[in-house]
Amino acid sequence: MPDKINKIEEWLRNNGSRFAYIADPVNVFYLTHFKCDPHERFLGLFIFPEDEPFLICPELEVRQAMSSDFGSEVIGYRDDQDPWTFVKKTLDSRKLNDGKIAIEPSTLPYKKALALTHLYEHASFTSIEGLLASLRNIKDEFELAAMKKAGEAADYAVGLGVDAIKKGKTEKAIIAEIEYELAKHGFSEMAFDTMVLTGENSAAPHGYPGTRQIKEGDFILFDLGVVVDGYCSDITRTVCYKYVSEDQQKIYDTCLQANLAAIHAVREGLRIGDLDGTARKVITDAGYGKYFTHRLGHGLGLGEHEEPSMSADNDHTLTAGMVFTIEPGIYVPDVGGVRIEDDIYLSKDGPVTLTHYPKELQIIH
Repeated sequence: MPDKINKIEEWLRNNGSRFAYIADPVNVFYLTHFKCDPHERFLGLFIFPEDEPFLICPELEVRQAMSSDFGSEVIGYRDDQDPWTFVKKTLDSRKLNDGKIAIEPSTLPYKKALALTHLYEHASFTSIEGLLASLRNIKDEFELAAMKKAGEAADYAVGLGVDAIKKGKTEKAIIAEIEYELAKHGFSEMAFDTMVLTGENSAAPHGYPGTRQIKEGDFILFDLGVVVDGYCSDITRTVCYKYVSEDQQKIYDTCLQANLAAIHAVREGLRIGDLDGTARKVITDAGYGKYFTHRLGHGLGLGEHEEPSMSADNDHTLTAGMVFTIEPGIYVPDVGGVRIEDDIYLSKDGPVTLTHYPKELQIIH
């Protein structure tokens, strides 16, 4: 973790900031490997251009914090104590004056930002989110190893879902079977709410699983992710029950071709918007352009949705070390939808697929 914190310290020096206040538990974990869900309690990692950082957390979490990779001062407080008293005392020991404070504006509650202004009346704020996003974009060996395991778990989870398919079974019942079996094998955290959509429901890209029962001729769409060592996977596969119509086969084949074309096109330096265009052209040329209603994918890591956005208007380029999804979809009302999603790591030698569940159309009998 010191290397990541050193980069923040260097950024603070170049940016002229007095300190950074990191409050998002996900970013705290990224920088320290201390996993904490403080709920309504205070959590803060304070990083300085020159001084040693410190971490303030609830007293009941101190032992875990001290056994993490942080390696600097950890301050705990009880529920009957005001954590801001500890913040002020420790900051005062650094003899700080008013100046710029780097924060995460997208996630920092207004109440906490206001508390900072009470400590430093003439302080101003600057965003550190761009730096954090750029650091999190590039995965190190630990992160990649976790994401490979998460991809393997996602493959296993889809297989569980496919095995659970039976006529009359509901979407929610299949989800329950997937998550129960995962928990039995030690995977207790999903990256997001597991999605199983059948028949016409599969034509809603972000539909809500319910009590619809599987019928013959249904598309069945699985979208799920598993968390391993804090890192997420995200996979989508679509199968058909009993038989497939000519229209369904064409939709599926087109979506698969778009998925494969985009993966094949991945290379360092490619404009991200052009990658979206590669998949979109396959779908548009087949006559389904208006049914591909979302971006090609998104970054992946500690969060299930991270930078970069794999959208047509993104002018940034792909960089080695990124992990992102490629997930073209075609959603035809009253027919059904197909999405095929893979997690892709961009190595120096090209794309590496982290999800491997078969993509040829399966007809489940």
